Amino acid sequence: MVVPGGAGSVHTGPDSRSSSRMIPHSFFRMTPGPQRMSYAQRMQRLRSFVRGYWLEAAAVVAAIDAALEITLRRDGAGAPETAAWFAAPAAALLVLPLLVRQRWPFAAGASVWVLAAALSFVDGRLVVFTLSVFAAGIAASFLLGNLPDPTQARAGLLLVAGGALTVAFNEPSSSAGSYVFTTGLFSMVWLAGFALQRRGARAEAAETRAADLARGREEATRAAIAEERARIARELHDVLGHSVSVMTIQASAVRRLLAPEQTRERDALLAVEQTGREALAEMRRLVGILRLIDDAPELEPQPGLGQVAKLVEQARELGLAVDLHVEGKPVPLPPGVDLTAYRVVQEGLTNARKHANAKHTEVHLRYEPGGIEVEVCDDGRGPAAANGGGQGLLGMRERVTIYGGEIEAGPRPEGGYRLRARLPVQAPA
Repeated sequence: MVVPGGAGSVHTGPDSRSSSRMIPHSFFRMTPGPQRMSYAQRMQRLRSFVRGYWLEAAAVVAAIDAALEITLRRDGAGAPETAAWFAAPAAALLVLPLLVRQRWPFAAGASVWVLAAALSFVDGRLVVFTLSVFAAGIAASFLLGNLPDPTQARAGLLLVAGGALTVAFNEPSSSAGSYVFTTGLFSMVWLAGFALQRRGARAEAAETRAADLARGREEATRAAIAEERARIARELHDVLGHSVSVMTIQASAVRRLLAPEQTRERDALLAVEQTGREALAEMRRLVGILRLIDDAPELEPQPGLGQVAKLVEQARELGLAVDLHVEGKPVPLPPGVDLTAYRVVQEGLTNARKHANAKHTEVHLRYEPGGIEVEVCDDGRGPAAANGGGQGLLGMRERVTIYGGEIEAGPRPEGGYRLRARLPVQAPA
């Protein structure tokens, strides 16, 4: 006796030890236990098999049913006139091409109708006698209409219509009305399969486009973040380079003022000076890697909140009404924080002018004991399409996060849009 066993077959008999040597090792690797598959796993495999091969199983049952019906109803009304030894296998043969519908879908459906038309010339009652053969014609018509290739599907319609008309013509008791009814019925089944296939193809194309768009947005976002990080690194290089240069120059100046006998102090200051120069050289190499090919070195110093008034004036000259409010006592800020706060104001004004179609904008600078808050409010619709989908705001988040700050962006309850960032500032020692 042969029992199905996954990749191979298990032969059971009197000598169980000899038969167990024929069990493949892959069978045991597929089960959680040493030699036993759980009930849940068996049911899962059964469900998977039924979902994948339900039509094949139905075709086998239909073939057996057609052969038995012809054999047992030989004396019934409308029975085939040919001998049972020919009619029963022929009826089963009409259904069996559906077994290959997964590998050759066009050939499976076409074979059913070609065989039906051919057998109708041998015996006109053979094809129309059993319900199983009728169901096979329905399934074959649907399969031909559901083909993904439109050319094959349209060729399948010709086979369905031609085969149905031929079978109806060769059936002894048929009439002119039955020609139209039979051909129309199977053609409608083909049309249902065709419509379902086209709908599925459109849905799949829509999902593919949506996935491509999402992937494109994700790639654009990653590229924007990488570009903004490179820009931040270049700007921080300028800030840090200036600070290290000042330290190096001051160490050199102090070293030259020392008395000749102060050798230890002179050596320490010389080490500081040399370390500063080496740090500057390494930072230049680092920023050279991050700088884009077309970028030219910036000769101007990096801006800060001291240039916000100039930035506001430029926005006014471009037609945007801007009010600047400074709250609290201005205090010197670290260069990086000062630059980040300036970029937040710059981004807010750019969004208000270019993307939100705002008429009026307010800029608030609030100096607080533990930091500074920057807020840009406008009466526009918000930067929904700013810099390719809000990528400018992504850059601002990168900048603010570097210094441990927080940033908020969104519509205001009273209308308009607000961009607010808070940057912590440590008190000087």
